[in-house]
Amino acid sequence: ALLYQNAEIYLFVAVFLLFCGIAGLIYRRTLIGMLVSMELIMNGAGLNLIAINRFISPDNGYGLAFTLIIMGIAAAESAIALSIIIIIAKRYRHIESGEIKELKY
Repeated sequence: ALLYQNAEIYLFVAVFLLFCGIAGLIYRRTLIGMLVSMELIMNGAGLNLIAINRFISPDNGYGLAFTLIIMGIAAAESAIALSIIIIIAKRYRHIESGEIKELKY
């Protein structure tokens, strides 16, 4: 019983990170804030996979492998997003997402 109580704590923190990231995507107006919110979402997903791997099936390493893949995707996403933000900042002199009319469809 104690084993699954610890799992609930980790899963609660993972869901909290997920909801904080989603709320940040909705309410943040700067591109940097949106990037940080995406990182929170990916960290929540990674923590969820690690907790499930540790408490449900500790013998295999699938959760760890998927978490490493998520970390690699997060690093690539950060690098690409920061380069796009730098280009937008040079062109428009600000990074407010609501004021950039050309990015809207």
